[in-house]
Amino acid sequence: MVTSMFMAAQAAQGGGSMSFLIMMVAIFAIMWFFMIRPQQKKQKEIRKFQNSLCEGASVVTGGGIYGTVKKIDLTTNKIELEIAKGVVITVDKGYVFADVTASAAAGQTK
Repeated sequence: MVTSMFMAAQAAQGGGSMSFLIMMVAIFAIMWFFMIRPQQKKQKEIRKFQNSLCEGASVVTGGGIYGTVKKIDLTTNKIELEIAKGVVITVDKGYVFADVTASAAAGQTK
């Protein structure tokens, strides 16, 4: 009698672990769909923008510095930005995130 109750409890517990596993997979799928996937899309857009940079573009860096691209060195992945008249700084290409003219136009349409 005790043995049959023990086996019944184990069988019920085994079904619970399967539903727990399904629940964990569902939670991971939801996290991927709402968090990871949009972040990957955003990263892809930023990379596309960085690869399409050209001289004369008005950009903003990751540190919030606004400037105009004066020179792009593809061998070292560095960009020279003019942040004021006659003031040129060198920034890594990976830290240039947005086009100022495109973001200003998007802000006016809202």
